[in-house]
Formats: sequence, C-alpha cells, structure tokens
Amino acid sequence: MTTAVVAIGGNAILRKGQTPTMENQLGNLKETCRYISAMVASGYDITLSHGNGPQVGDILLQNEAARDQVPPMPLDVCVAESQGLVGYLFQQALTEELAALCCERIVPCVLTRVLVEEHDPAFSSPTKPIGPYYSAEEARRLMGEKGWAMGEDLSRGGWRRVVPSPRPVAIIEAASISRLVHSGDDLVIAGGGGGIPVVRRNGRMEGVEAVVDKDLASACLAKCMGVEELIMLTDVDGAYLDHGTPGERLLGSVSADEAERYLEEGHFPPGSMGPKVEAGIAFVRSGGRRAVITRPELLHTALSSKAGTQIRDR
Repeated sequence: MTTAVVAIGGNAILRKGQTPTMENQLGNLKETCRYISAMVASGYDITLSHGNGPQVGDILLQNEAARDQVPPMPLDVCVAESQGLVGYLFQQALTEELAALCCERIVPCVLTRVLVEEHDPAFSSPTKPIGPYYSAEEARRLMGEKGWAMGEDLSRGGWRRVVPSPRPVAIIEAASISRLVHSGDDLVIAGGGGGIPVVRRNGRMEGVEAVVDKDLASACLAKCMGVEELIMLTDVDGAYLDHGTPGERLLGSVSADEAERYLEEGHFPPGSMGPKVEAGIAFVRSGGRRAVITRPELLHTALSSKAGTQIRDR
C-alpha cells in the first residue's frame, strides 16, 4: 500500500465567483472527494490536509461586520475555526464518497498547530492571499479603510488580502496524527489551512497573526510521518513555465534540482505556485519518493505519471 499526504487547495473547496454557501462548498468537496476516494480504493493510505484561504477570509469579514456586537478574534483563532468548518465538510463528503465505493473509513479531524519562528522575515512582508477576490478599486478602498495589505493574483484576475506566511518548523501534533493513521483504518484530516501558527515564548506556545502555507506545512507533516508521496491538488493542471505568456508550457517530470532552478528564475509566483514547488522539492530531498502537483480531475492519470507536474529527487 502506498502512503501519501494529499493537500487540497482552498480554491478547490470554493471556486472563484461562487457564493460561499455551505451547499456550494460541500458540493465542490463531494466532487473532489470522489477522486480521492477512488485513490483510496486503488490502494493508497492517505492523510488529508487542506487550504482555507477563502474560508478564513470570510471568517475575518464576519468579524469585521459584527465587531460592534462581538469582539473580533485574532487570525490564529480564525484559522482554528476554519479547521473545524472545512474539516467537518470534508468528513461529511469523504464518508459519503468512500461508502459509495464500499470502502468505509472513520474520518477524524485533528486540530493542528504548527510551530513557526517568532522573527521569521515573513512577518514584515505579507504574501499569502486569503479571502475573496476584489476589483482594483475595491482593493484600494480596503487598503485605505482597513490598512490591509493587498496583492494582485494575475492568474485569476483579481485582488486579495495578503497576510504574513512564516515557514513551518514543526507540526506540534505530528506524533498523535501518526499514531491515529497507523492504528487502523482511519483516514485522518490534519494540518488544515497550514495549521494554527504558534511560537514558543518563555516555555509556552502562543498563537500569532499569520497563515502558514498549507503545502509547506503538508511537506513538513509528510516528512514527519515518513510517507512516500506528497500530492498537491489545485485548480490548474500543474506548474507552468512562463505562465501567463503565449509561450507558457506545463512542467512535466522534473528533478528537484531542475525545479529549484526554475523557482529561482521566478517562474512560480510566491503566493500560489511557488510554495507548491518549494514544498515538493523539500519533500523529495527529505526522502520522499515523489511530489505531484495537479488538479483533482487529473488525479488518477497523474498517479500513473501521465499528467501534472512530477517532482523527484533525481
């Protein structure tokens, strides 16, 4: 049986332009979980992680809208809230789709903290997009009114709030997650939204205002668990060279050294594809067999190395 961590992007849960209703998000997840369930039925033993960009952004908007009646919560608490929200929807969707394939599993969701460095330079240079897309005019207004940092997503045609995204150092609950995975037939959901970011201060764990990239956190989790593969599912076919230009081309099978060179040349945006490629490189260099970047619809073909971006150590 092949072991893997499967990381699903927040935009696979809520698509651009969709109203963020429970029905829309659950419907998207059922479609995604259909592909994941087929992967499990084919012999994969997986741990699932997920993004939370649209969801945690909406939670922050709710905080802002109700701040006169309810004190707003800090970003780390909002990340924890999003882990419960998205984790529950995944539990519902996965349980249903696995049962349809006569492959029933218990699907626990582990509230997960991730250790980051207090003085990580990311705290002074926010890059991680969260929340809904805005027009340029709306983005300028929000920068002025709320003091938000905003970044343009050229590939998807809109502006989003950006927040600090420090690098993950360790997964606090990694040992517990690993015990759950290896104790039976549990399909564990963990590391939602990249984990709840915490720092060590005076012997205590304290939450910080940030969002850890879920792909880098997933690579960290995959390394801790010693799995063979890291699968990153997003809303494009894979990593592209010269993306957004007439000469763009899909990066197929590539070594870690080649992928690193393309990363250094600036082919992959730092707030979206860049962390996926970086996570893939880190994972295979730490002993993983391969990392795959693709969309859910191509998952089966990508597992056969016939689609997506495939990163191997050599």
